[in-house]
Amino acid sequence: MARRQAKKSKLFLVFLSLLIAGISYAVAQQGEGELRFSFPFGKKYDYNDILVRRVVDGDTLVLETGERVRLIGIDTPEMHESNKLYRDAQRTKQDIKTIQELGRQSYLFTKNLVEGKRVRLEFDVEKYDKYKRLLAYVFLADGTFVNAEIVRQGYANLLTIPPNVKYSAFFLKLYQEARQNRRGLWK
Repeated sequence: MARRQAKKSKLFLVFLSLLIAGISYAVAQQGEGELRFSFPFGKKYDYNDILVRRVVDGDTLVLETGERVRLIGIDTPEMHESNKLYRDAQRTKQDIKTIQELGRQSYLFTKNLVEGKRVRLEFDVEKYDKYKRLLAYVFLADGTFVNAEIVRQGYANLLTIPPNVKYSAFFLKLYQEARQNRRGLWK
């Protein structure tokens, strides 16, 4: 019994020593200012080189990590039955079948562009939305700016939600050009 208690005490002291050493290291690295300290659990993912496992719809992706990514700055028509589909139908005065067909076109464009490819994510001010999806600008390995390409080819409307507005002026220019040149959904 005494040996077991001594062993537990030694383990506790080792843990406490490691904890103190870790905090000391974090303070030394941080210098003056705010202390940030964390214990890394699980696998860390490199958002500079990550696989798009599948495309959910024209503006939502699933990564190899299982995380969903909502593309910042764009909004594609709904493909699936949802409250948003009905709101969009009322707002645009289009029938549901038409909206779903446009959503399917956007989905297929995005799928052909990114599904099964490695990408880099760039974040803006907010990293997550209220649904816990990552909010990101997505870039292919060749430098193609996915969010912008979807707008440029006419497969998305604009959806600017502050404070994530880094590329909003650029997207507006691409959107206007796509509509004027009757590309994608604007044919």
